[in-house]
Amino acid sequence: MVTSILFLITVVSCSSLVIIVYLFLKKQGDKEIVKLRTELHKQRQDFFLPSRLDAYERSVLLLERIHPNSLIMRVHNPNLNAALFQAELVKSVRNEFEHNLAQQIFISTATWDIIRNSKDEVIKLIHMAGSQMNEKSTSKDLSEKIFEIVAQLEDFPTSIAVKIIKKEFQELF
Repeated sequence: MVTSILFLITVVSCSSLVIIVYLFLKKQGDKEIVKLRTELHKQRQDFFLPSRLDAYERSVLLLERIHPNSLIMRVHNPNLNAALFQAELVKSVRNEFEHNLAQQIFISTATWDIIRNSKDEVIKLIHMAGSQMNEKSTSKDLSEKIFEIVAQLEDFPTSIAVKIIKKEFQELF
């Protein structure tokens, strides 16, 4: 009977020791896993940060290039009538946007939606001005009408989008 009790005490002691060692090792392992995850997150941040910075920069450039003031100056062709110039302006906006589609990978979905909406608003404005032209209207007439509409707006959509991009960019740091 005494040997049975001693055997039982030995088994319980060994079991307790095994459980304590297991819990200690598990706790150490959990600390290591957290440490590795933290290090991996930091390395991922360091790796993607230059691409994210470039994406914000290119997105601002996109918005500046499709703003009607710079768009008209860049695309203007005095030999075109208003309808052809309208088509060229819309084509230029779409090309600029398509050229920068990959930037959405590095920018928040909400901000990319604002960029896309800004592009759509620029195209709507061009079409709105174009709808007020007649067959004899020139590219200069269309340009003047676009400038007139833009001047009536307090804040243009591309300018609002640039402010949002700058704010999101600053939150990175």
